[in-house]
Amino acid sequence: MIDKRALRTITLAFTGASGMPYGIRLLELLLAQDIRVYLLYSQVAQIVAQQEMQLALPSRSQDAERFFNDYFKASKDQLKVFGREEWFAPVASGSNPAEAMVVCPCTMGTLSAVASGLNQNLIERAADVMIKENRKLIMVPREMPFSAIHLENMLRLARCGVIILPANPGFYHHPQSIQDIVDFVVARILDHLGVEHSLIPRWGEQE
Repeated sequence: MIDKRALRTITLAFTGASGMPYGIRLLELLLAQDIRVYLLYSQVAQIVAQQEMQLALPSRSQDAERFFNDYFKASKDQLKVFGREEWFAPVASGSNPAEAMVVCPCTMGTLSAVASGLNQNLIERAADVMIKENRKLIMVPREMPFSAIHLENMLRLARCGVIILPANPGFYHHPQSIQDIVDFVVARILDHLGVEHSLIPRWGEQE
């Protein structure tokens, strides 16, 4: 059992865009840093996880908690998974928001819904709460090319203080594997969350 009061809390949402390895890696590293994670994921995210990683994400929140606790050897009570319409979850209210939220990967549908202020599921509601409470919200779209509609929605969110962090890896760190490319994007997310890491060398520093 861990002291919940001593933990940072971050909400992480997986949606149905390609790029599930980014989200799974981010979850792994947040848990490794003893950060409490509220995890949400869509039905399409389950399909993408299976297709991209051969990872069968359970549909029931309790089963999902057991699955990830075993998968990442997380501490008891460190990870909480909420269903798509679990409206009494802490993330649904401004009275008990997490410190920050990341949507990774983020579909254009989710981005559009949040930009429009829709609250049709718990992911959209949680993101809406972060905006209205002036908490950090990071959205990681994985799409190309961007249409004018996509760009306008991203601009609208950026003007509300949302961090738009596309999954666009750099190559100046000379990646040797797909994991190195994944880690580049995840490292940038962790930087914006203020979470320490040593995934990639810093620009201007020797490896």
